[in-house]
Amino acid sequence: MTQRSRPRWISSGILVLLASSVMLQSSADGRNSQHADVVINTWPFVNATRAGFEALQRPGRRAHALDAITEGCNRCEVDQCDFTVGYGGSPDSNGETTLDAMILDGSTMEMGAVAQLRRVKPAIRVARAVMEHSSHSILAGDGALAFAKMMGFEETSLSTRHSREVYKRWQDSKCQPNYFRNVHGQNTSCPPYRPFVLSDSVYTEKLQGESLLVPTNRQNPVDVEKLISTENHDTIGMVALADSEHMAAGTSSNGATHKIAGRVGDAAVPGAGAYVDSSIGGAAATGDGDVMMRFLPSFVAVQEMKRGVHPQTACEHALRQIAAVYPHFLGGMVCLNRFGEYGGAGYGWNFAYSVQTSGMPEPIVVHVTPLTHAPS
Repeated sequence: MTQRSRPRWISSGILVLLASSVMLQSSADGRNSQHADVVINTWPFVNATRAGFEALQRPGRRAHALDAITEGCNRCEVDQCDFTVGYGGSPDSNGETTLDAMILDGSTMEMGAVAQLRRVKPAIRVARAVMEHSSHSILAGDGALAFAKMMGFEETSLSTRHSREVYKRWQDSKCQPNYFRNVHGQNTSCPPYRPFVLSDSVYTEKLQGESLLVPTNRQNPVDVEKLISTENHDTIGMVALADSEHMAAGTSSNGATHKIAGRVGDAAVPGAGAYVDSSIGGAAATGDGDVMMRFLPSFVAVQEMKRGVHPQTACEHALRQIAAVYPHFLGGMVCLNRFGEYGGAGYGWNFAYSVQTSGMPEPIVVHVTPLTHAPS
């Protein structure tokens, strides 16, 4: 897939740190000694970090943690960060780009999310509209589109020349690889497919630690793991802390490239793509969402921080919990507690995050040493 080069995210004056954990200057008890504003997000999307942090500097506090998430994630939607956020990327099995997004208020526990949103570009803004103008938590598909139009959002195609070229190359390769399994012709042709007649044992047998990225009942096993990489799975997950008091979190993604049409990713699932509680902290995740959402890693990380665990360690614990069952999955997380301490972790791939705090004139990028195996 053609990509925009990563150096575009790193402007002059941005320090790139090779480290596994960073925190604010803190007092002897490990807590930030001054009121802090912090924005942290998955991947080196520094324009998004900067946009979120600028929103925190406006007068007033509680609402602007939400504004930080909205403006930060929307910046990535506009920039088409790595073609994995926003319009024009990750076409599904029908060639259409659809969007998932979510926003959470850590003080009220209000939330809004959209899944498989079609034909509307600012997915995070629609998610916020779901939170503020409905009693629901998640809207999906054509219903989400109808709601967005009712709220005044413009309907427009999310396809671009780039996404159409990606889809055509996939079709020319007989739609290989793909996310189907246990169907006739999945390794030799494009959909539609006809399902195998499966015995009950297929659904009840123990997974024996295998990743779902390497299914056991394929006609001819293929390397589906290469579908999940930093080139096609860079969901932005963001957490914001306003004045050491109010927290919010959110996500935006166009999902996995060549995903089966109709797929909902972890970016729209609370506790999976992101989670936040202003009395504790917040977390956000990226990677193999179909596996990760089964373990609610962002919720797990927040609960770890509730026990007093440092944010970096909380991220590591949440990822290792998944790796104990699916040792071949790929994932990354960022965590931020209410004291302004932060950290990140990656499993199975090279992962980096971007962060800006009150003591930083510009965002910094932190590269973490990837975890490679679950502890015995």
